[in-house]
Amino acid sequence: MQERANGAGKTRFIALAAGLVLIAGIAGWFAERLLSDPAGALSSSDRRAIETIVRDYILANPEIIPEAMENLHQRENAKQLASIRDDVEAPFPGAVLGNPNGSVTLVEFTDFACGYCRKSVDDIAELIKRHPQLRVVVRELPILSPHSVDAARMALAAAEQGKYAAFHDAMFAAGQPGPETIEAAALQAGLDLAKARKAGESPRIQKELDDNLAMARQLGFNGTPSWVVGDQLISGAVGVDRLAEAIEAAEQG
Repeated sequence: MQERANGAGKTRFIALAAGLVLIAGIAGWFAERLLSDPAGALSSSDRRAIETIVRDYILANPEIIPEAMENLHQRENAKQLASIRDDVEAPFPGAVLGNPNGSVTLVEFTDFACGYCRKSVDDIAELIKRHPQLRVVVRELPILSPHSVDAARMALAAAEQGKYAAFHDAMFAAGQPGPETIEAAALQAGLDLAKARKAGESPRIQKELDDNLAMARQLGFNGTPSWVVGDQLISGAVGVDRLAEAIEAAEQG
């Protein structure tokens, strides 16, 4: 029974590797590296037999191909994350939710014009309740409309006044960003409007928005919300349970 299980496991491993090969478009090169024996222990007939097993398994189980593609995508993005992790996890001063000194960091790339980001507000609140050591670094990524840029500038200005969370929640509750909803959210958050408007036009805030866009591109994010936690890169409004799993993995890791 154990031998059969080991054999099945080996077959699944070979099939998954071949799926990665097919997706990457380097089947010939990788198959040769993976399936050939440098010492010549495998004969040509052995290699053909293995290739046939791999091919038949993939044809019978095509669902492994998108899974393999996702795994490959995550590995490549994780390599990109490693080189900029410190920058990604370093917040714009004040643009943090949850525990600012928490031991686990969840990074969210968000846009106030994004309906899925609005739906994720409650998820973040729930995650903060569940994980007292969670620090949520919010990176403004206003890519959907000119008004979302204005809202992002006001949010960062609110962060400088120590009122980021209040503006963040008020802005999402107000609906789509526009001159009236942005001002209403700023007033609700208790901002000094004159000071906030001046700060919003500053080079430091423009640099933050430019840096966020550059980081999102490097990580392969092309929409909002997008998330970074531990070594995982997650796209979309995936729900509180999926994010909780990633946070727990980061806590254990």
